[in-house]
Amino acid sequence: MQRITLTTQPAAGYELLDSGREEKLERFGDVVLRRPDPQALWEKHLGEGEWNAANGTYVRESGEAGKWTGTIPKEWQIEFGGLNFLLKPTSFKHTGLFPEQEQNWHWSAEQIKGAEREVNVLNLFGYTGGATLAAAKAGAKVTHVDASKTAVAWARHNAELSGLQDAPVRWIVEDVLTFVEREIKRGTKYDAMVMDPPAFGHGPAGELWKIEESFLQLMKLLPELLTEKPLFVLINGYAAGYSPLAFAYNLEPLKQKFGGDIEYGDIEIAEKDGRVLPCGIFARWKTQA
Repeated sequence: MQRITLTTQPAAGYELLDSGREEKLERFGDVVLRRPDPQALWEKHLGEGEWNAANGTYVRESGEAGKWTGTIPKEWQIEFGGLNFLLKPTSFKHTGLFPEQEQNWHWSAEQIKGAEREVNVLNLFGYTGGATLAAAKAGAKVTHVDASKTAVAWARHNAELSGLQDAPVRWIVEDVLTFVEREIKRGTKYDAMVMDPPAFGHGPAGELWKIEESFLQLMKLLPELLTEKPLFVLINGYAAGYSPLAFAYNLEPLKQKFGGDIEYGDIEIAEKDGRVLPCGIFARWKTQA
């Protein structure tokens, strides 16, 4: 196993302008947003005037929810990572884009193109579809699964914006564990899997997901979903407190059975001055080229 760091650099569609004092200042296209981020436990570089000039500021109200203040479009489009996204600020401070995943999108696309065969990808907890779009654009057949009907509709819209409306993508609104168990009974197999398991969540029928219990259950089922010659498995995470090794160790059985390599580590976004903001963790396994 090899530990590496994946870093998203400033781009035309997105840029981390500054961070500090548990906040981050970001530009999404032409819109600048100010959001909380507990990882940014250092001093800001830019002055408060530049921070206050943001188009929108997220203010936490109670628990995980909050509201946006300022003059922000209800929704707008940007191009990022070779894909097009519809952005909409939500009450949970998200915009629908996770730019820190750009390097994983490129990596997945490389594996798919390098396979030189038809690749069937399963994207679990797919949200607004960045990983799905990257895989579809690379030529894969994709099954996109999320428990939220709103998120799946948003992902489909992003596919249309990216010119992938006719790509072979199945859009599924279902609890992940329920879906996986049904696919196993059907005998459906996949060449590659991507997942972004949350710390906590509910399925459409009230099914409960708790990462400390449900994740190991999912990983136990994973081998039954893979083809005889799988290509890769990628796990992303934002649940506070976990090391990327927690994901990497769950991929070791695949390396033992199929060979290949495991990479794991941190995901981060770089400011233009070189400072980086930690965003999450990942682990990924791929077969030998």
